[in-house]
Amino acid sequence: MNIVDLHVHSTKSDGSYTPSELVEHAIEKGLSAFALTDHDTTAGIDEAIAAAAGKPIEVIPGIEFSSEYEGRDIHIIGLYLDYKSDFFQRRLVNFVNGRIMRNQEMCRRLQEHGVAITYEELVSEFPGSVITRAHYARYLLSHGYVKSLKEAFDRYVGDNAPCFVPRKKITPMRAVEIILKAGGIPILAHPILYHMSSARLDKLVASLKEVGLIGIEAIYSTYAPSEEREIRRLAERYDLCISGGSDFHGSAKPGLDLATGYGRLFIPEEVLVNLKRKHAEMKAHPEAFHRNKILFTDLDGTFLNKEKQIGDYTREVMDTFTKAGNKLVLCSGRDINSVRSVKEYLHLDYPGMYLIGYNGGQIVECDTGKTLYRIALTYEQVCHIREAASQHGLHFHTYSDTNILSPCDDEELHFYQRTIKTPVIFSQDLHEIRDCGACKCLVIAIDRHEELEAFVRDLSSWAEQEQITMVFSNNNYLEIFPSASGKGAAVRKLCELLNISPLLSIAAGDAENDISMIEAAGIGIAMYNASDDVKAAATMVTALDNNHDGLARELLDLV
Repeated sequence: MNIVDLHVHSTKSDGSYTPSELVEHAIEKGLSAFALTDHDTTAGIDEAIAAAAGKPIEVIPGIEFSSEYEGRDIHIIGLYLDYKSDFFQRRLVNFVNGRIMRNQEMCRRLQEHGVAITYEELVSEFPGSVITRAHYARYLLSHGYVKSLKEAFDRYVGDNAPCFVPRKKITPMRAVEIILKAGGIPILAHPILYHMSSARLDKLVASLKEVGLIGIEAIYSTYAPSEEREIRRLAERYDLCISGGSDFHGSAKPGLDLATGYGRLFIPEEVLVNLKRKHAEMKAHPEAFHRNKILFTDLDGTFLNKEKQIGDYTREVMDTFTKAGNKLVLCSGRDINSVRSVKEYLHLDYPGMYLIGYNGGQIVECDTGKTLYRIALTYEQVCHIREAASQHGLHFHTYSDTNILSPCDDEELHFYQRTIKTPVIFSQDLHEIRDCGACKCLVIAIDRHEELEAFVRDLSSWAEQEQITMVFSNNNYLEIFPSASGKGAAVRKLCELLNISPLLSIAAGDAENDISMIEAAGIGIAMYNASDDVKAAATMVTALDNNHDGLARELLDLV
């Protein structure tokens, strides 16, 4: 019976065999096919395919994506990828850029701990490789800083070591989507290695299946028979194909060989035949694997440029995005009437649109004009915030259903109204909201951010007791709203109302009040012009800012 190995690494990531050497070794081991699945790179595939030409073996183009889920490193394998497509290569560029930034910082930390190393020296020592921590360990060993690879991890580059820098990773759900869009078969790699409870692993697999997972690695070098049976049962429960691999790395994993693992591994060709059958089905019926998405986008600094408009390219991408069946939600700290005015003056007339105002305090369905959800501060809470702002000499205003409510006409209000055209009612007692409360308050200090920070410090204990959140939408504006509100809560609420999985949501923003939304979505996008905290919360960062269609250029790959 023919055998295969669908999980193999070369020197292009952290293996010790070149792609050409892998081909020869695979033939020696009697394989009919193997998949080259280097970490986050396809750089070795052309060499392997060329080396296999005219020989009795098939090289399957693959990849192993590193992703993050609930604080754990989760790997997703892709097989039969269209790895030369423009889309896929753009995604890999993002991975490479993230790795370079992380590796430069790790080199800096190693220097601080007495290691004479630069990023350029590291790359030159391992030419053509995707640098991983294994390369750092080898460098430290070969240059005499440690006596073993284990010591290198323990002292310098292990998870809890001082020179380790975690790399920003995509979610496993996003990895599945990327592989599907590149025409490949997404497979959850070695699930037993994640040491999850049965319930947590089941939840992960269910979530991945929802976005299109096709297979699961049920045959693996380190599995005990009972573990293989467990994963096979999981595959049957979620109608997933079985995959298998040795996870061969050469000398990097002593004693583990191609095809046979630690001596007991056996992956029949039937496993590959079933995957190929599924792949043919995917090609014949791509619509069955398409998942519509919902985009929650902030306005100022994200969707809008500095002229409060959108560029022609952004409009073109949004036309394509919505025509493909995806939904658009404008989500802002602005009052709901101002959000509605943006929709109107931009002539955004897409079906199934929604508006979210007041940092998540109100959700409106555009097709009907109906408010689907509203949460507000009480009248007493609003009055307390107004008095505190007055004591600090800061501008305060709040909102009724139709108007801005401001105690006075001042410079800060005029500054605010340069962008927000909602009409104003000057109201000392705020009786307009006595019965229904207000979705949010805004405190403004132009070019006096430290005074806003002092206000936050003074009010923080009361706000925490009252379950009220205070966040900055920019250096001049402090947004105050119920803690049960927030953009993240609005993402979850609207997905619930529409029966859409949050895993299929996208959220984009640039400011502190966007963080909860970015964290709640399946894909969180930070703008190039976003603050560092926002970028840290996101799964991806745009290459261009809001004045150069940055969001649209990322969305193109999500259509």
